[in-house]
Amino acid sequence: MKIYGQTFASRLMLGTSLYPSPKIMTEAIKASGASIVTVSLRRESGVERAGQGFWTLIRELGLTVLPNTAGCHSVKEAVTTAHMAREVFGTNWIKLEVVRDAETLQPEVYGLVEAARILIAEGFKVLPYTVEDLSVADKLVEAGCQVLMPWGAPIGSGLGLNNRYGLKQMRAHFPQQTLIVDAGLGLPSHAVAAMELGFDGVLLNTAVAKAGDPVVMAKGFALALEAGRLAYEADPMEARDMAAPSTPMLGQASLGGL
Repeated sequence: MKIYGQTFASRLMLGTSLYPSPKIMTEAIKASGASIVTVSLRRESGVERAGQGFWTLIRELGLTVLPNTAGCHSVKEAVTTAHMAREVFGTNWIKLEVVRDAETLQPEVYGLVEAARILIAEGFKVLPYTVEDLSVADKLVEAGCQVLMPWGAPIGSGLGLNNRYGLKQMRAHFPQQTLIVDAGLGLPSHAVAAMELGFDGVLLNTAVAKAGDPVVMAKGFALALEAGRLAYEADPMEARDMAAPSTPMLGQASLGGL
């Protein structure tokens, strides 16, 4: 998976919140084989920098850190959070989120495009959490985003791919763009479906962190991404409405003379 000129062995990006304990989080991330983990600035804030121990854990994993602007509802808030994240985490990568409301967590696309333009002009490498709308995607690409991250379904819903047609069209419209399905996946089968559509990767958190066994689920998603990508690269057969015999007719016994 290529992101802003860097190549990563894993196509799975994993979040770091909601786990039962730091130990389980660490084990799940290792089991997933993820090369990139997302981190919220809020985990590093608080009285007397209470998140410092958490940040130490993340650094010890030796993975690429992708800070996000989770919980931001305005352009100003998202841009300010991105600046703070760059200072705290020492990276110009940012997963840009500008959400409409706390109920749906749907991307607020007008603010998203504006914030992306501002941050890219300031040297950030922006990975925007967006919807599967081609006009919005075009605006983000025009702003300078080399990666697009359309949602599969609302964050934390576990519904999978709500709009397979829209995602398929997005892949066809942006053949050279890195596309990552972000949010709403609940099962490894959802990740397989995204990869079979030709997406470059998936980002998820809740499906692993809130599973009965996060470590086993993380491994399941890792295998799912590998299977889905192999299926896409194999150029799978087209679906048909009618049966088609798999046994050749040539050489079949004929009983016509009896």
